[in-house]
Amino acid sequence: MNNEKIPYKIYLSEQEMPKAWYNLRADMKVKPAPLLSPKTLKPITLEELSEVFCEELAKQEIDENTAYFPIPDEIRNFYKMYRPSPLVRAYCLEEKLQTPAHIYYKFEGNNTSGSHKLNSAIAQAYYAKKQGLKGVTTETGAGQWGTALSMACSYFGLDCKVYMVKCSYKQKPFRREVMRTYGANVTPSPSDQTEIGKKILQEFPGTNGSLGCAISEAVETASKLDGYRYVLGSVLNQVLLHQTIIGLETKAALDKYDIKPDIVIGCAGGGSNLGGLIAPFVGDKIKNGTDVRIIAVEPASCPSLTRGKYAYDYCDTGNVCPLQKMYTLGSGFIPAASHAGGLRYHGMSSILSQLYHDGLMEATSVKQTEVFEAAEFFARVEGTLPAPESAHAIKVAIDEALKCKQTGESKNIVFGLTGTGYFDMMSYQKFHDGVMSDYIPTDEEIKIALDKLPDINV
Repeated sequence: MNNEKIPYKIYLSEQEMPKAWYNLRADMKVKPAPLLSPKTLKPITLEELSEVFCEELAKQEIDENTAYFPIPDEIRNFYKMYRPSPLVRAYCLEEKLQTPAHIYYKFEGNNTSGSHKLNSAIAQAYYAKKQGLKGVTTETGAGQWGTALSMACSYFGLDCKVYMVKCSYKQKPFRREVMRTYGANVTPSPSDQTEIGKKILQEFPGTNGSLGCAISEAVETASKLDGYRYVLGSVLNQVLLHQTIIGLETKAALDKYDIKPDIVIGCAGGGSNLGGLIAPFVGDKIKNGTDVRIIAVEPASCPSLTRGKYAYDYCDTGNVCPLQKMYTLGSGFIPAASHAGGLRYHGMSSILSQLYHDGLMEATSVKQTEVFEAAEFFARVEGTLPAPESAHAIKVAIDEALKCKQTGESKNIVFGLTGTGYFDMMSYQKFHDGVMSDYIPTDEEIKIALDKLPDINV
């Protein structure tokens, strides 16, 4: 290792910022299974996919051979407003824990959207504008994606319609208002504005909604409006591709000081931030045999990797989106109204699902109150208030650092701090007031949803 003292924050210069996104699928020995058309249940064609997504994004979605996609200058210029983002050495946390471990976190909250989501939002808005579209529709859970997309659409002069999961719409009113500040139309989901929304409300009266519900409404709306396409903030291959700028910057910053990570940790909902963070490290693991541990951390209330089934399933509750082979709890599974709204998705990215299935990645689930205990501890020690989603990774990073304290090992631990928690104060309030609960679905609840999986053998 370079003997020079590691600074608190390792910054790259603008010139060192990655010039291309990394497509991990090109190096995977076992490729993720293809998306299936919801109409034919056969591998989806580029033409079919282009009816839902922008043409260039559809091409990125199905490409499993191109290792690197050049980042257009317009997108790189936008990135420069907030990138490269810092890799922080958590010296204060290490000292407080009295651990020999070295802890680093990649901080993605230094932009107005408050999270990593802007990395893909600006790319998707760019391709929509380039195609000559009028606007886009989308869903959002905790609101980070909707906020990021509203910013990106405002930048390119596109209309933006957001379906926000109802429990988050109620819990996070200020994030909703940021979206409206940037010109987005925000609707709580499920709503009575779409046929799918009406059907879900009839079947589940009083429901708090889910990402699967909101996706269905957004897709239906896009299909009925001329000059609109649907865009997604996680799960899809194209989104993980754009988010690899996180991992590429992280690796470049570590390489500056000859630091080799032993453990890389990320929170896991649909997979965008985790996939983006770990991509270059998994690529090294596949090509060069490095023994880095990759840990996905998901909420115990929505445990797709740790308790789900690896099978083809619909990506949305209304069954109008392509089907994906993934670890899933069933597209009809509606999670409890947890405060980590960005992790309330019934399935996991096909890329991450394949990595987990092949043993290249581990997964663990944590309870909500444990997550907020870790978030509060981190805020007091490191001075940054984390988003509830990010705190899942913080919880496990602390656990791993304490294991090092017991064994005396000096491991390099890297985790993703995906965003800030300043719009999540209602959640912190419930934690501080002692009224936050740890709801964990029963085996029977999960079985009911899994029993409705489509019967597909491909």
